[in-house]
Amino acid sequence: MKKYLLLFLLFPLNIYAQDDSQDTARKQSFLQRYQAKQAIKEKEGRFMITPVLGPGYTPELGFSLAGGALLSFKTDRSDTALQRSSIPVTVGYSTTGAFFASAKASTFWHHDKIRGYADFWVKNMPDNYFGIGYDNGHNVIKSDSTTKYNRTWFQINPKVLWQFQKNWLIGGVLDINYTKGSNACQMVASDPNYAKYNDKPFNAGLGIEAQIDSRDVAVSAWSGWFVDLQAILYGSYLGGDNNYEVASIDIRRYIQLFKPGQILALQLKGRFAMDNVPYGEMSQLGTPFDLRGYLWGQYRDKCMLFGIAEYRHSFYKANGERSKHEAAGWIGAGSIAPDMAFKNWLPNCGIGYRYEVQPRMALRLDLGIGMQNIGFYFNFNEAY
Repeated sequence: MKKYLLLFLLFPLNIYAQDDSQDTARKQSFLQRYQAKQAIKEKEGRFMITPVLGPGYTPELGFSLAGGALLSFKTDRSDTALQRSSIPVTVGYSTTGAFFASAKASTFWHHDKIRGYADFWVKNMPDNYFGIGYDNGHNVIKSDSTTKYNRTWFQINPKVLWQFQKNWLIGGVLDINYTKGSNACQMVASDPNYAKYNDKPFNAGLGIEAQIDSRDVAVSAWSGWFVDLQAILYGSYLGGDNNYEVASIDIRRYIQLFKPGQILALQLKGRFAMDNVPYGEMSQLGTPFDLRGYLWGQYRDKCMLFGIAEYRHSFYKANGERSKHEAAGWIGAGSIAPDMAFKNWLPNCGIGYRYEVQPRMALRLDLGIGMQNIGFYFNFNEAY
């Protein structure tokens, strides 16, 4: 991919200092040709790849440089009604010495009768562990002598769903994950849950999932409902080190307020873990997909609930055509608890920028604000 394309993706406002009109016209001509080729590929359902490189900052990683690509394709190019499948991939390194990589696949097969999803995460990073519960997350001071340890984590989470009736899906899910701490300070090493489970890092579970999904486009919905119910049983029957159960519910609603692409996106999500839950598998807030701006893992307990309202605003050109630029803003709140008696709520808000790198697929830059931290997130597609 040529140099100008990468620059355009990183700086989509297309500001070129001290350019003369001839250089500007040449660059605009290149971009117009590229966009025309991309439009043909999209119309024909062909494979598309968009590379991106950029900086980020999150409370747990510090400043980072991440590179990646958005891959999209149609599993059946003759099916004009079939959604494009997408696989965003990201690899990065941070100033704290953290390495991280992730991929998130959403694929649609056999005239959308079969859907396949998969999450893949790897992290090896200096991290902070505050203990279990709201009080520990809120009151324990982050420092080398109280919270510091190194965390190695990976997760592979594939699932296959069958659409047995329009918008109604059911299927199975597999979750394999591993969390191992090392070089822990004395306070972390003496934590009861850490001490009990750190030498039992491997978990594996099978479960069932049911969905109602009337979204127009799964990765960037402008309208419709999404309701997801999931239950997973983890245990030694799959070679896991620990026996516990996790149930979750995810409800989303997308409402067009003005023009297409100017929508209100609402989400209510809960995760409820039971029995012998290791510290790495506790329900957590502060991920790039919920309360952006909190330290990921600072607030963890068996149960978690949060709600978010986000307005996404597509801008329009003078000729009435929708542009590739979009702004977003959100407010939300979440809570953790050992049961479902949620009492202490964490407020959250933020603003974001989107640039459409492929049809209905965007580069996402978010600035999230929590009670004590802020985070700048660099990712593909919407948070939800």
